[in-house]
Amino acid sequence: MSTTHAEERIRAVSNPTAGSDATTATGSSSGPSPGPAHAGYRTLWRWHFYAGLFVMPFLLVLAITGTLYCFQPQIEPLLYPHRLIVEPQAAPRLPDNALLAKARAAMPAGSTALTAVITRDPQRSAEFVFRVADGTQQSVYLNPYNADVLGTLSVEGRLMHIDRMVHRKLLLGKPGELLMELAGCWTLVMIGTGIALWWPRGTASTRAALLPRFALRGRPLWKSLHAALGIWLALGALAFVLTGLPWTGSWGKQFKAFATATHLGAPPGAWGGLALRSTPPRTHEQYAASADAHPASAPNDDHAGMDSMPGMVMDDLPLPLAPWAAGNTRVPASAASDATAPLSLGAIVALAASLRITDNYDIVLPASATGVYTVSYFPGNPQDERTLYIDQYSGALLKDIRYRDYGAIAKAVSYGTSLHMGRYFGIANQIMCTVISLGLTALAVSGCVMWWKRRPPRSLGAPSRERQAPPMRGWEAGLVLLGVIFPLMGATLIAVSLLDWLVFGHAARNPKRAV
Repeated sequence: MSTTHAEERIRAVSNPTAGSDATTATGSSSGPSPGPAHAGYRTLWRWHFYAGLFVMPFLLVLAITGTLYCFQPQIEPLLYPHRLIVEPQAAPRLPDNALLAKARAAMPAGSTALTAVITRDPQRSAEFVFRVADGTQQSVYLNPYNADVLGTLSVEGRLMHIDRMVHRKLLLGKPGELLMELAGCWTLVMIGTGIALWWPRGTASTRAALLPRFALRGRPLWKSLHAALGIWLALGALAFVLTGLPWTGSWGKQFKAFATATHLGAPPGAWGGLALRSTPPRTHEQYAASADAHPASAPNDDHAGMDSMPGMVMDDLPLPLAPWAAGNTRVPASAASDATAPLSLGAIVALAASLRITDNYDIVLPASATGVYTVSYFPGNPQDERTLYIDQYSGALLKDIRYRDYGAIAKAVSYGTSLHMGRYFGIANQIMCTVISLGLTALAVSGCVMWWKRRPPRSLGAPSRERQAPPMRGWEAGLVLLGVIFPLMGATLIAVSLLDWLVFGHAARNPKRAV
C-alpha cells in the first residue's frame, strides 16, 4: 500500500462525512457520494446496514411464503383437484351425519374425528379432519352427493400448511419462531433508519426524492432505486410487521395475554360461571352403548378429558385458523342433561344456520363425554367473526362471541389480520399484498447489490463509525422504547451494540493502527 493511499484512508476515517456512504469501515472508497451527508448520517446508516444485513434473508422468505399463502383459496384447488373439487349435481347434498359416519368408516382404526369443515359450495367436497394413531392429522374428502371417498391428505404435509409454517417458524420449531419474530422487530429499525437516511435536506425536494434518478449509473443508480422504492413501501412494510407480530409465539402470546387481562382482547370474564367438568347424563356403560348405536354423533372417547382440562383455550383446539380475539378464551364443558344421546353434527349445523352462520366455517367435535361443539366462523370481514360454544347434549348456546364483544386491541388486530392475509376486500386485497411483497423482495435484492458493489474484499463492509457523532437522543430513546416493548429485540440490540463497540469501535478510536 502506498503512503499516499494510506494517508487518504486515515483522512477518510478521521472525517467520516467527507465520503458519505462511499467509505467503509476499512476506509475503502468507491467514489464520491451523490449527495451531501449530514451529522449523524453514518450512525443511522450503520444501524440501517446491520438491520438490513440481518433482516433481508428473512424478508425474502416472508415475502415469498406470504404471497403464496395469500392465494391459498386459488392455489389449493389446483394442487388437489381430485380431492377438493366435485361435479355439481342437481341432487341435494347428503346429511352431514351420514358424511361423518362414512368418513369415520374410511379411516384406520384408532382414528379420532376432530373437525368438520362446513361448506355449501356445490363444487367443493366434504372435508373432515382426523387424528390418526401416530398422532398426526389427516383430512378425508368425500363426494357430498354420494359419499364416495375421494382420498386423504396429511394436514401437516399440505403445501399451504408447510408454507405457513415456513412463514411463521422456518420449519425450525421454537428457534425458528423466535428468529422470525426478531426479523419482524428489526424490520422496524430498518424502516425507521431508512426513512431518516432518505429524508430530503437542504435544497433537495421531497418530490425529487420520491422518484428514482435513472440518469445515474452503477451503485448510485441502485441507491436511488432502493431509496425511492423503500419510501413508497415503508407504510406497507410497517403494516405487515405490526399486523404479523400479534401472531408470533413469544411476543404475540404475551401481547394476547395482556389484551385479555386488560379487557382489551376477548370479552372479560367469558367463562367465569361455567363448570370445568360435568357428568354425562347417564352411566358410562349406557353412554358407551349409545356411542356404539350412534357412531355418527358420538363424541371421541379416545381422548376423554382432552377438552375439559382446566385452562384449555381456543388456541389449543384443532383449527387451521381462528379469530385472534378468541384465542385466550377458555373452552367450557357440556353441562349435565336428561337428553338420551348427544346431538348429531347435523343438529349443530342446523343450529348454526339458525344463527345465520351457513357457509365456510369449522366445527370442532367434542372429544369427550364432557366436551362441547365449537363453531369457528372466520370470514374476510372481521365484523362477521363469531365463535360459538354449544352443549353437546341440550344444544344450549353456552357462549356466542362476536366482533362487538371484542376489546379495542382485538378489534384492531382482527382488521390487521384480515388485511395482512389478503382476505378483507377480495382479489384486490390479495393483489395489494402481492405488490408489497414483491416490492420488499426488490428492496432486499437492491440492498444486497449495493452492499456487494461497495464491499471491500474479505471484509464485512460496514459503514465506518463517526468519531464525533452528534447526540442522537431521540433515536436512542426510540431504540430503548423498542427494546422495552419487544424484550427479545432489546436483548439483541444490546448484543449488537456491544459487538460493534468491541470489534469495530477499535478502528474508529485508533485510525492509524487500523490502516
